[in-house]
Amino acid sequence: MTDRTPRSLDDLTPLAQTVLDALTAAGKMVATAESCTGGLICGTLTEVAGSSAAVDRGFVTYSNEAKTEMLGVPADLIVKVGAVSKEVAIAMAEGALARSDADVAVAVTGVAGPGGGSEEKPVGTVHVAVACKGKPSGHVHCWFADRGRKSIRLETVQTALTSILNALS
Repeated sequence: MTDRTPRSLDDLTPLAQTVLDALTAAGKMVATAESCTGGLICGTLTEVAGSSAAVDRGFVTYSNEAKTEMLGVPADLIVKVGAVSKEVAIAMAEGALARSDADVAVAVTGVAGPGGGSEEKPVGTVHVAVACKGKPSGHVHCWFADRGRKSIRLETVQTALTSILNALS
């Protein structure tokens, strides 16, 4: 992985290939549960030829209702802590794992902007969670610089892919 901020999804293709190679070598499948990235993580993975060997499915759960209906995130949890939170990200990842044939699931929820931020959760606040069968779920809390919606979403994809790699090691 490079420390450089991606400028396009093409910049993330080598990292996606590395993730797919690691999943394939481990005999594992991945599912994604995406809010602020709207499917970009799954799209980046499936841009790579042969990704069907390691990608099971992707859930795009942009609304709170979708998080509840598709992933089983408790509605009262969203009301209590907010959709952009560690707890909801973990519930999303665990829900994707439970509702797929995957061994690993990554979830993201955040504020990509330009609006929607608050003092507590400014634009660029993102939570990434990874759930793996037989392991405790992991979480990364990110504060990306507000360099625009595209940049925040690309950095989120990069962090999610790296988080999958870290969970596999």
